[in-house]
Amino acid sequence: MQTRFEEILTLTPMNSSMSLSHPRLLPVQAASAHDDGDEGDVLGQALAVVETAKPELKQPRRYQVVILNDDYTPMEFVIEVLLRFFGLNADAATQLMLQVHHHGRAGVGNYSRDVAETKATLVVEYAQQHEHPLLCQAEPML
Repeated sequence: MQTRFEEILTLTPMNSSMSLSHPRLLPVQAASAHDDGDEGDVLGQALAVVETAKPELKQPRRYQVVILNDDYTPMEFVIEVLLRFFGLNADAATQLMLQVHHHGRAGVGNYSRDVAETKATLVVEYAQQHEHPLLCQAEPML
């Protein structure tokens, strides 16, 4: 006669991506030749060590916010955007603006997907409010 705990032990498959940690003790009814079916009898019980499986977690994918060059947005406005939305100092903002100007694009920050998409959207909306065609997008990092 199997108890509920023995069924859990025998029916729980182990996945190769799971690691074992934090063993627990669970009561398991011991099999005996003179089992009278009395469920309240504690003499027929034993303890079994059960190790719980813990799945391995991956780090979430990171996204890079990229500003793209255009022929119409003033360099000063790009610097203002970098200062306002990305918290850069004036020197770092100037260096990134020059990278955008000379190379056509520059990565300005690495974030989780939601944060990167939000920052890119805020930059584009801010540029549109000031009538500049500045483009900014979030790209998955390799």
